[in-house]
Amino acid sequence: MTVYFHTLGCKVNQYETQAMRRLLEDDGFDTAEFHAGFRAAEDGVLVINSCTVTGESDRKLRQLLRRARRDNPQAVIVLCGCMPQAFPARAAALADADIVLGNAERRTLPAKLRAYLTTRERTVDIPPHTTAYEPLSIREFQGRTRAFVKIEDGCNRFCSYCAIPYARGRVRSRALQDLKEEVEALAAAGYREVVLTGINLTAFGQDTGSSLADAVDITAAVEGIGRVRLGSLEPDHMTPALLDRLAAQPKLCPQFHLSLQSGCDATLRRMRRHYTTAEYAALCADLRRRFSNAAITTDIMVGFPAETEEEFAATLRFAEEIGFARAHIFAYSRREGTPAAAMAEQIAAAEKAARARRLSAVCEATRARYEEALVGHTVSVLLETQDDEGRWEGHTPSYVPVRVKATGTAGDMVTVRITARNRDFCCGTVE
Repeated sequence: MTVYFHTLGCKVNQYETQAMRRLLEDDGFDTAEFHAGFRAAEDGVLVINSCTVTGESDRKLRQLLRRARRDNPQAVIVLCGCMPQAFPARAAALADADIVLGNAERRTLPAKLRAYLTTRERTVDIPPHTTAYEPLSIREFQGRTRAFVKIEDGCNRFCSYCAIPYARGRVRSRALQDLKEEVEALAAAGYREVVLTGINLTAFGQDTGSSLADAVDITAAVEGIGRVRLGSLEPDHMTPALLDRLAAQPKLCPQFHLSLQSGCDATLRRMRRHYTTAEYAALCADLRRRFSNAAITTDIMVGFPAETEEEFAATLRFAEEIGFARAHIFAYSRREGTPAAAMAEQIAAAEKAARARRLSAVCEATRARYEEALVGHTVSVLLETQDDEGRWEGHTPSYVPVRVKATGTAGDMVTVRITARNRDFCCGTVE
């Protein structure tokens, strides 16, 4: 029997899908990726690993479930992940799912699935989070030349707009020895770049007495690993002591995804973020002092409740001032049960879309400046995908996409001189 997976959301979800695939394969199942328009065999299983970061995420999930059931009437459908954990009653009511599991029950998936195949009795099992880190592991990352490795779960922040602490629980950190063993297995499988990920990555070690720098050093020390990259980071956890240790690690990629959310202090206070724009700017300056050609990337939300035109203008100015190498811009989405959902002065959808377009234009310009400054420089590029004409596309340590004609295979690293930059990528020649 084949189990098909469809993953929604972040890199942590992608890692957890790989871990569930391993659990099922070890239990005798075949696994494969599900894609739109594909129909599973009548005896197949579809696992949907859900995201609930926005209201739009939930809407897309409901739509996907309906379509999956319509197109695969005899298949077994499993719903798991953040949406059931955050909203258990609502998830239990989604009748198109035969098995509904939360975020604390991934390791029970093979047993739950075999039980359902025997009894055909619908299962809903969403227990609360525990204080222990859930032991999961992967041995490969299908379809990718870099491996995402989860080292932390949970968040203690409770920003006013966010439901993730309810979906993920409190901060829990992975054991360093467990991390070392997994990275060794991935290196043996040919992976050269590892991306450390977590729900609140910079909180790693708060519960165990270790730090993010420990995780970076453990990963970089594994023979065969050439690059270590960090996932999304919370600015107020990036202390000078942590920066000093990170700067001492030559394999660490100088790309730092510092979640901003707003470039206005008044908006940040309503969001219950734990830093000011001055502190954020100082951190960016510190990173650029310690890391040559550091890329600062970010997430920015527009249209938060009561965000005035003046507050949004402050975000535009701040984005220009920082000079982001890349920015993910998105509109505020109401999440039931969060303080922001009950705030007055909700912004109209059309205005949020207009602000997103204006901010995108600013951030595209800062990205262009960052990438154009690379022309004439020599960088390493991880080869990832190849077109019919033999041109490879890959990324630099600062995560700039590069196209180059080269010999090699996916996962190789080559030295490239950047010769030009267009809208979507840089071009170069192998040195």
